[in-house]
Amino acid sequence: MKHKLWIESEFENERIDKFLVDVLSDLSRSEIQAMIKDELVLVNQQATKNNYRLKEGDEIEYELVETVLEIKPIKMDLDIVYEDDDLMVINKPKDLIVHPSPTSLDTPTLVHGLLAYTDQLSDVNGELRPGIVHRLDKDTSGLLLVAKNNKTHVVLAEQLKEHTVDREYLVIVHHAFNHGSAIIDGPIGRDPKNRQKMAVTHINGKPAKTRVYLEERFVDYSLLRCELETGRTHQIRVHLQYIEHPVVGDITYSYKNTLETQGQCLHAFKLEFEHPTTHTRMQFECEPPTIFKETLDMIRRTSHE
Repeated sequence: MKHKLWIESEFENERIDKFLVDVLSDLSRSEIQAMIKDELVLVNQQATKNNYRLKEGDEIEYELVETVLEIKPIKMDLDIVYEDDDLMVINKPKDLIVHPSPTSLDTPTLVHGLLAYTDQLSDVNGELRPGIVHRLDKDTSGLLLVAKNNKTHVVLAEQLKEHTVDREYLVIVHHAFNHGSAIIDGPIGRDPKNRQKMAVTHINGKPAKTRVYLEERFVDYSLLRCELETGRTHQIRVHLQYIEHPVVGDITYSYKNTLETQGQCLHAFKLEFEHPTTHTRMQFECEPPTIFKETLDMIRRTSHE
C-alpha cells in the first residue's frame, strides 16, 4: 500500500531517514534505510538517499510491502498473576522484550511465551503483538494486561485511552527528592539530538503527564511512586531525567556511573481496571524483583537521610 505526505516548514533540513523513523514508529532506522535503497520511498516522485535533507513542500511517497511473518512459540515459565476466559495479568520480569519486531522474530519475547501457553489471544494489534494491550520496556518489570479475545482487547484499550486504568510504579532515583509529591507535565517525543532516545520536547512531542509521590528519601537517592496519566514511550524514565532525578541503573537516561542493577530500577507494582465482561473493578499488586529489593536494601544501609 502506498502513502503520501507533504513536508511542513518545521521539518525542513531534517534527514529523510530520521524523519520516517518518527512517522513509521514500528520500523527501525535500518528498515527505513532498506526501503529507501529499494526505492520504496520517493521524494517528488524521484528515488532518494538516506541523507537527503527535506525541504518545505516536498512530496514524500512510501510503500509498505506486506510480508508473511511467523512467530514460533517458545515455552517460558510465565508468572501469571491472574487468568480467566477474557484476560491475563502477567508479572513480566526484567530483561524481557514484550513483543518482536519484523527484524527480530527469533529473539525470545513475552509474545513467544504467550503463544506457547495459549492460542486464545486477541489479534487486533497485528500479528507481532497478539494479546498485547500495552507495553513495558525491556528492563522494566511488573504487571501487564493481556487480552485473550478481541472484544476484551477493544474494551481495555478504550479504558487506557480514557485513563481509567490505574498503573502505579515504584522507582529508585538519584538524589534526594525534596517534595512530598509533584506532577510532571511535559510533552514527549524523539530527542532532536539523538533519535534513539526520547525527550521532553515541543518538537513533535505528545502530551505526557506523570504524578510522582515520595515514598522514602535518602542522602543520595529516593524511592518514588509514580502514576501514569498517559503512556508515552519511556515516559517515567524521561520525565524523571527531565527533573534531574534519573532512574538508578538506567543505561539510556541516567548517569554513566549509575549503579549496576541489570537495567533501570523501575517496577510496575500496581494495576487496576474494570473487567470488560463482569464490570468488576479489579486490582493487582506484585513485589519488585530481587535486584530491585537488594539495591534498595543496600541504599537503606549506607545512605539513609
